[in-house]
Amino acid sequence: MSEKRVVILGAAGRDFHNFLVAYRDDPNTRVVAFTATQIPDIAGRKFPAALAGSRYPEGIPIEPEENLEKLIHDLKVDECSFAYSDVPHEYVMHLASRVMAAGASFKLQGPNDTMIKANVPVISVCAVRTGCGKSQTSRRVVRALRARGRRVVAIRHPMPYGNLEEQAVQRYATMADMDRYKCTIEEREEYEPHVAAGAVIYAGVDYKRILEQAEKEADVILWDGGNNDFSFYKADLEIAVVDPLRPGHEVSYHPGETVLRRAHVVVVNKVKQAKKQDIDTVLANIARVNPKATVIQAASPITVADADKVRGKRVIVVEDGPTLTHGGMAIGAGWVAAQDLGATVVSPRKYAVDTIKFTYEKYGQTEKVLPAMGYSAKQLADLQATIQKTIDAENVDYVLSATPIDLAKLVKVSKPMVRATYELEELTKPDLAELVAKF
Repeated sequence: MSEKRVVILGAAGRDFHNFLVAYRDDPNTRVVAFTATQIPDIAGRKFPAALAGSRYPEGIPIEPEENLEKLIHDLKVDECSFAYSDVPHEYVMHLASRVMAAGASFKLQGPNDTMIKANVPVISVCAVRTGCGKSQTSRRVVRALRARGRRVVAIRHPMPYGNLEEQAVQRYATMADMDRYKCTIEEREEYEPHVAAGAVIYAGVDYKRILEQAEKEADVILWDGGNNDFSFYKADLEIAVVDPLRPGHEVSYHPGETVLRRAHVVVVNKVKQAKKQDIDTVLANIARVNPKATVIQAASPITVADADKVRGKRVIVVEDGPTLTHGGMAIGAGWVAAQDLGATVVSPRKYAVDTIKFTYEKYGQTEKVLPAMGYSAKQLADLQATIQKTIDAENVDYVLSATPIDLAKLVKVSKPMVRATYELEELTKPDLAELVAKF
């Protein structure tokens, strides 16, 4: 029987994981390529031979997804396996139609094929969209576990944007580790808050090896999900975060609906900002697809350092990048904070430089605020230049940064940068601490 020839459709995350756990050692399957989308500068590289194993001594090419039909034809592909997240259900089926029109089969790999069993208890925190509030929910769970004397290690959904072989297993325990691994802004946004809270967090490419190392120092593993993907590990308690500012998305995005339907606990975040009718829509959808879940309503109160300085001033608002890009949001916590303080928000869009200009063109909803894009040194330099050009042209007083990191350490401009931060506040009972105690 000949090998089935497979292309894995990905975005430098779930695709690599699925290959390592389900395809690498399968003698009946030959992965002939990965495709890449969503993340800049991934296509054109190779998944390295050192990670791909003895059956792939040359490594595996990573090609642009727009070349999919040509790949299917040229590489005589039998099957395409979809392996990325935070896309509408309709998007998935359009891509499936492209694959099938080119003659190949289309596949989605589920939890039973891709989840790894741990030797310690696992709690997963996932979401139905990017930007729902996973990170502050994860930190809340970590604090609750540590308050009960448990050693907690967080493992983050992958963001391997550099040298894949060197990034196979990454452990972050100090801020210096961010520099050692040459983290992008997007990586720092996820890792720094855990480290600042005194926690250890792992990430990388090879999640079996990551788990083996993390288990040595953990009583409990916390899976901190990315985008709206489901966990790479079999979780004993699955928590899903939903966002009533995007009502209906909890049942119309892949694989967010899977996350919602599997959850033991559903956190409805941002209820103080959302309209009652939108909250009701989300609650009705939860009751319809997962009536057994425990539902917690919560808020994400925003704290602005030196708030009085910003009050009534002219500001540039910098928001979490992924929330505004493939998360689809037009604004974030920084915009909300600026409105609360009566600040005038100056749009940097017409001053955007190169890669930042491209981001605005691709994600047109980000008209008023600036996504903190920094997937590369070039993009970080463009971000800095965009901010400075806006300051020079618009008489800006402050830069209001609502990214989860201290952006001033990476971006140097002529006006002060003020941080807006946010944490989870449960408004109903039982709260997460009570559920963790029961767990």
